[in-house]
Amino acid sequence: MDRAMADLAVNDSPKDQLTPFGKPMLKHWLFDPAYKNLNHGSFGAHPAAVGAAQRKFLDIADANPDIYVRQQHVVYLDAAREATAKILNAPTDECVFVKNATTGVATVLHNLAFKSNEAVVYFDPVYGAVERGIISLNERNGVQGRKVAFQFPIAEDELVRRFHEVVRHAREVEKLTVRAAVFDTVVSNPGVRFPFERFTAICREEGILSVIDGAHGIGNIHLDLSKLQPDFFTSNCHKWLYTPRSAAVLYVPKRNQHFVRTTLPTSWGFIPAPTSAATKGSVLKDPQVPTAKTPFEELFEFVATSDDSAYLCVPAALKFREEVCGGEDAIISYCERLANDAADAVSAALGTDVLQEPDLKPGEISNMRRCTMTTVRLPLAIDIPSGEEKIQQPEPLATFSAEDALLVEAWIKRTLMDQYKTFVPPFAHGPWLWVRLSAQVYLEKSDFEWLGGVLRDVCERAAKGEYRGN
Repeated sequence: MDRAMADLAVNDSPKDQLTPFGKPMLKHWLFDPAYKNLNHGSFGAHPAAVGAAQRKFLDIADANPDIYVRQQHVVYLDAAREATAKILNAPTDECVFVKNATTGVATVLHNLAFKSNEAVVYFDPVYGAVERGIISLNERNGVQGRKVAFQFPIAEDELVRRFHEVVRHAREVEKLTVRAAVFDTVVSNPGVRFPFERFTAICREEGILSVIDGAHGIGNIHLDLSKLQPDFFTSNCHKWLYTPRSAAVLYVPKRNQHFVRTTLPTSWGFIPAPTSAATKGSVLKDPQVPTAKTPFEELFEFVATSDDSAYLCVPAALKFREEVCGGEDAIISYCERLANDAADAVSAALGTDVLQEPDLKPGEISNMRRCTMTTVRLPLAIDIPSGEEKIQQPEPLATFSAEDALLVEAWIKRTLMDQYKTFVPPFAHGPWLWVRLSAQVYLEKSDFEWLGGVLRDVCERAAKGEYRGN
């Protein structure tokens, strides 16, 4: 089976027509008409056409399981890797697939084989699974996790200063080798763009390996890995690129591929150490068929028996994005603009504010808001300990203890889903509760104007104690 057949598998459907963004776009998606999907950022969603492409791959696999797994799958996989690498402006032989960004970060950190006198620096807030992964590594091999503590909003220069201080203290006071730093492209909660370009350059200057968690990256913001040159980068395709779950790209430049010798779980492509008793080989590889691929590429081709059909849907997703949406520039531009219009509309309805840098000059554009997610403060405060920094804000509708704030958060989630048939994630950050908004091509400003009224009603009900069942 050649590359032409792989292309045919995703491109034999009729050409779709360009569709206006907003409500007209909904006809291409699979949402329940009674549900308003305002939380694309958590689990993503894919168009019906991409779902049809995935079912086609599953049908091919079911028709001839051995032929598919042993011969055809890798051809489809290579076509998907090539398409993904192109949108990232990276070489194909530096891009492979993993199940999700959490797996990508974990794979990198596992392969770096830290020692107990080495440290990995990360930032607070951090995605919970990533922090737990670092703690797990500490329990297994003693690597020292060092967190850059801060609270949004924060000036970028101050964030850089705190990073340098953590690195300095680890090196000079604790006598640790700071080996790696983990940071986001776009933070999950709060949903803001992180200055990842600046920290990638700082890591390079400091001799620290940059491990970028781009869970909200590809399809959300423009990325050029050849220019950025991170040491490691991973990004979910099933969030903003419109593939089915679960699919993520893992980028490792050739200069660092010698670090990566195993997948998670370890599988047939494992690259043994020279002194290892293990032998290299694969149950799927025909030794009579030569390959020009690197060991890194072969490592991720077959990670146990798994449904990897979501990986193969990248070409179909890009086809939809080009033919129906008008291309990457159109999608990203619309979603970023909508995310900011949405935040302004919701904050106006609530009488609160949008999370952004505290030191913006008049007319200056917020870098934190240059993405398809924005974060709005709810008029619900949290009574934090007096020793912690408090932010002076207008009077809240109510102030809750930290314990009650968790109950309020859970109640808001249930109420949005059960009574309003929608969802945006509420969460505590500092002395306030916030919500994260996700823009997408099937949404428009009126959807968020409606949400503003819903959130105002929900906050008023919470302030009256309804979260306790009153």
